[in-house]
Amino acid sequence: MSTTNHLIRNARILGGEPQDIRITEGVIAEIGANLEARDGEQEIAADGLIALPGLVDLHTHLREPGREDAETVLTGTKAAAKGGFTAVHAMANTFPVADTAGVVEQVWRLGRESGYCDVQPIGAVTVGLEGKQLAELGAMADSAAQVRVFSDDGKCVDDAVIMRRALEYVKAFGGVVAQHAQEPRLTEGAQMNEGVVSGELGLAGWPAVAEESIIARDVLLAAHVGSRLHVCHLSTAGSVEIIRWAKSKGWDVTAEVTPHHLLLTDELVRSYDAVYKVNPPLRTEADVLALREALADGTIDIVATDHAPHPAEDKQCEWAAAAMGMVGLETALSVVQSAMVDTGLMGWAEVAERMSAKPAAISGVPGHGRPVSVGEPANLVLFDDQYRGAVNPDSFATRSRNTPYRGMALPGRVVATFLRGEAKVLDGELV
Repeated sequence: MSTTNHLIRNARILGGEPQDIRITEGVIAEIGANLEARDGEQEIAADGLIALPGLVDLHTHLREPGREDAETVLTGTKAAAKGGFTAVHAMANTFPVADTAGVVEQVWRLGRESGYCDVQPIGAVTVGLEGKQLAELGAMADSAAQVRVFSDDGKCVDDAVIMRRALEYVKAFGGVVAQHAQEPRLTEGAQMNEGVVSGELGLAGWPAVAEESIIARDVLLAAHVGSRLHVCHLSTAGSVEIIRWAKSKGWDVTAEVTPHHLLLTDELVRSYDAVYKVNPPLRTEADVLALREALADGTIDIVATDHAPHPAEDKQCEWAAAAMGMVGLETALSVVQSAMVDTGLMGWAEVAERMSAKPAAISGVPGHGRPVSVGEPANLVLFDDQYRGAVNPDSFATRSRNTPYRGMALPGRVVATFLRGEAKVLDGELV
């Protein structure tokens, strides 16, 4: 990996006027116009490129341990770096489940060894993700990984008593429970969004109320306990309204939306291509517009990828048998540009807040989410927002290829990613 000091020429910090950025010993040492190059510095021409703080993903599936055929910590962090991420949070649904200090420390150490971005494990809320008994939350919090976010993502903590106990437990050390909001009784056998399209296709519907009812219950529980709740992958307009109401009460509730829920709709399922099968399902155009507006006005706090790699055999099969999920690390920033920036809903300063500062604040991951300013760790990304090109998953660093954007013309590309001053990506390629 490159440990050279760098002088980045004419970068537009948050889309502003061109400035030079000097990186010395892993720290942003100087910002200004026409800085004089020093001996040993590598100059990088960034004319027209946007400089953003390194992105932070609060919702990533790295699959290791147990499903290394789909992804490993190494390949997942390479994909993250290519997408402009300097920190990712690894979900607990591995094999074995990350429900003990030993497993979360294993994932954390694998992340440190990979070197491409920081990996912060997310601990399971319940033993084996079974929803019956609280996992070793305190032990995971006290481990070397210092876990602060807990989730059974992929499964809902549907037992209200267990959810209340989890909220009470994490409050003691400033933790947060990240809920996968899906009432299981309402989604048995569900294959896609319940609506006009599911009726026409004859696929079992996944009603919006299955998500919204859990969110409504959990914001009330969080308020009652006085604890922190984070809601994963919002997908409906009704969910937005519940989060907006909870925030109006002053409750400590945050929420995320995925890039694919900002851009894609259930109309794509008409192809019966299982690449569009995801949990929660793609919803309607009205839901997409509501999610975009909520992200723009701050009701939804962050964008999180829900990067969910699967081997080809788990996707290239009949719809009902296919696994749920999409890869998203390497396309996230381009999708957000398409859905939010190019539509005029957000500027690059807001993108930096939703994809770096706020996710880092929610998890407390150290050294990330900081502004591109003098004295801060040099975790940053250079992004070409003028680029236009078709998505080619064959060039991805992730081990899996289950992207819904194959061949789609998306704007922008990550040109460079720096982690504490070390170049992880240059000219769009891994270092």
